[in-house]
Amino acid sequence: MQVSRSPVRKTVYILMLILLPILTMFVCLCIGRYFISVKDVFECLLSRANDGEGVNRLAYITVWNVRFPRLLLAFLVGAGLSCAGLIFQSLFQNPLATPDTLGVAGGASFGAVLSLLLGFSMILMQLISFAFGCIAVALTMLAAKGKSRSLNTIVLSGIMMGSLFSALVSLVKFSADSEQQLPSITYWLMGSLQSATYTSLLIGLIPILISVTVLLLLRWRLNLLLLSEEEVISTGTNIPTLRLTAILCATAATASSISMCGQVGWVGLIVPHMCRMMFGNDHRYLLPASISLGGSFLIIVDTLARSATAAEIPISILTAIIGAPFFLFLMRKKGGWAI
Repeated sequence: MQVSRSPVRKTVYILMLILLPILTMFVCLCIGRYFISVKDVFECLLSRANDGEGVNRLAYITVWNVRFPRLLLAFLVGAGLSCAGLIFQSLFQNPLATPDTLGVAGGASFGAVLSLLLGFSMILMQLISFAFGCIAVALTMLAAKGKSRSLNTIVLSGIMMGSLFSALVSLVKFSADSEQQLPSITYWLMGSLQSATYTSLLIGLIPILISVTVLLLLRWRLNLLLLSEEEVISTGTNIPTLRLTAILCATAATASSISMCGQVGWVGLIVPHMCRMMFGNDHRYLLPASISLGGSFLIIVDTLARSATAAEIPISILTAIIGAPFFLFLMRKKGGWAI
């Protein structure tokens, strides 16, 4: 089903998706247990150059030191995961493919919980988590190597590698101290953006930005992933190189996202389908739409997580509560999936 066949409607969608992250972030800067008026938020943003002179000091600190880095992290993670999910769904032509298809989430989670067990700093934990996510995908590709490295073989290898690292995560949890280490490990695995700082953003920003930029530059060719081998050969495109590049970019974006805030499910599954309902299967529009919609979606969910109750709700709980019914709604609306 392609909702946006009309060029006028497609243009309207594009304009909406350009404005959506900006408006969402601005509104969410106001919302929290300490409410800040639209006027105060606007003044805080404008007074950044003179370090908040002449504005409400508490509002300024809340906007710039607490909420803004967190909202920026939510946008980056949402954009990275939705792009990765889109790439894997198109690459494997599987509507249920997620950013964890090749085991990257399991590897990144193992690196993070191992760092928590050993008492490493948050920055070092982030680097180790990213490294293990990449290692998991490398092992997946190595395990799938053979006379015919088919896409189905790669997916099966990824499932097995994800199961292996999930077992290693369970082993670390079993070895952790039940009063101090285990609660922090369990909470991290459920996902949270509350540890967002400008330093952690700087480290995680680079892989996501590079990956998304490369995918945007290749978006004209990513439509070839949906064609048969014979049709691709006729275009003269080196399809193995294109596939490998797409996998590496999706892996880096996913590993970096998980290393910063833990496991965040459903974003990479439902957002690409929402974008396909607006733009069909044209990656020239799908990728920018996934960036906008994925980032905006996670900003809204994170704002609910930190504002709905006195104690912050782990973000993966909310994404599942929102994502599962919405995915069923999309499935019924489309009458089945076609990629």
